[in-house]
Amino acid sequence: MAMDPDPAAQQPTDSETAGAVARPPLVFAAALLLGFAVDHLLPLTFPIAGTGLAHDISAVIAGALILCGAAVFAASIRNFSGAATPVQGTRPTTALVTTGIHGLSRNPIYLGMFMTYCGIGLAVRSPWILILVPPLAVLIRYGVVAREEAYLERRFGDAYRDYKARVRRWL
Repeated sequence: MAMDPDPAAQQPTDSETAGAVARPPLVFAAALLLGFAVDHLLPLTFPIAGTGLAHDISAVIAGALILCGAAVFAASIRNFSGAATPVQGTRPTTALVTTGIHGLSRNPIYLGMFMTYCGIGLAVRSPWILILVPPLAVLIRYGVVAREEAYLERRFGDAYRDYKARVRRWL
């Protein structure tokens, strides 16, 4: 594929967005709903008994995942708000956020969503919600994150490449 020799033609426009396959909150919600539906249609036994120490430990882990996921998500949103850049991928990014929780992970919003999603799966004892984590991860990684990374590299160039070199994608 030939590249356009005109550098101006390669620059993002003020209205360009990452073009994710879908809005991530909707993807996570759809996966949850699908997990609940499949649990109803094709029930599987949850590998941890409904009573006893293992159940209590899984309940504590579920609660911790939900709370930590919500905290990571909230801190990420606060970073975006502080930088006056939109959170929604349907609007153009106006600033590259690299500090705070974004100094630890390039995708803390999605990390928080995954933590919360997994916590819900454990809390409601849904094997299917948890089974859907790998396909959900692939969809978010390639249908959302890869597109966002390409967009941010076009939009912010070396500043984003430097950020990518310093901060891991997830943890």
